[in-house]
Amino acid sequence: MLHGHGDDGYRHPHPLVADFSSNVWYGGEPAGLKDYVFGQWNTVNRYPEVLAENLAARVATHHGLPAGQVLMSSGTTESIYLVAQAWAGRRTTVVTPAFAEYEDAARLHGHQLCFVAWEKVLSPPPLDADLVFICNPNNPTGSVLREPELTELLARYPATVFVLDEAFIEFTTSIASAVPLLARFDNLLILRSMTKAYAIPGLRLGYVVASDKLIARLTRGKPPWTVNALAAAAGHFLFEHFAAVQPPVVQLLADRAAFAAQLAGNAGLDIMPSHTHYFVGALRHGTAAYLKRWLLTTHGLLIRDAANFRGLSPAHFRLCTRPAADNQLLLNALRQWTDLPA
Repeated sequence: MLHGHGDDGYRHPHPLVADFSSNVWYGGEPAGLKDYVFGQWNTVNRYPEVLAENLAARVATHHGLPAGQVLMSSGTTESIYLVAQAWAGRRTTVVTPAFAEYEDAARLHGHQLCFVAWEKVLSPPPLDADLVFICNPNNPTGSVLREPELTELLARYPATVFVLDEAFIEFTTSIASAVPLLARFDNLLILRSMTKAYAIPGLRLGYVVASDKLIARLTRGKPPWTVNALAAAAGHFLFEHFAAVQPPVVQLLADRAAFAAQLAGNAGLDIMPSHTHYFVGALRHGTAAYLKRWLLTTHGLLIRDAANFRGLSPAHFRLCTRPAADNQLLLNALRQWTDLPA
């Protein structure tokens, strides 16, 4: 799916006042990162490391893992396609609603696909898959699977590789990363993003952590030099200053709770619970695609039409919490929307 993601305001001619469609932290990149990366400009005159090996070693040290258990990528989307390629033609289950790239990557590489609803992943019938994609916290809903639930799945299906996408793990206090479970389970493969929490999606940077055997399997199909020199420099800066660069998740979640509560007071909307700074809503009348166009052309506000998340409908949309003043703009616009004649 080349188009159909959030943050697609560039495709529209209307001035953008506030973007609620992207799950990226709205506060911008960490202080000092821009100057540091620009200070590394001379590195673009040479090829970067083939696999960003030094950054991979730094990430491994951060997680207390051997270097052979980390593979750097140009963002989680590259990681998803690497996984799909490495298990080409196998039986794959996607837990839905889900990011469309899991399904798209699997189809590209000839997987036998099936789907299971989030609330039924622990229930019969048993999973019959070589590979299972789970986003945790989930995109788009903000739902979470807790450690006891994950360990139950990993232990129950030892021959199945569980691909756990933790692209939004920095945006919740309900769960912690499952990286420590790698010491107990060799059928776990974790995808991590380094762009959402640090507001640098244009640099494209992420990594995979798994057993050395699974990392070797992915590496066999990986093109060289996909992590450019400036992205690698940004990664080094972020891990050098790790504690100082984290987004203010507690305040962000409090802001989300207040924002969602205000939206829930709108009689034309249904707002779903979430463990993250983003959440899903549904229109009681009309489509999210039409609402998206109306908000953009009338108010300069961009939302995510969530109809292309398998398991959701044309009425569903996703919002990401922004500063209070921006949130109020959307609240006012949605009141106007629901007051319009049908």
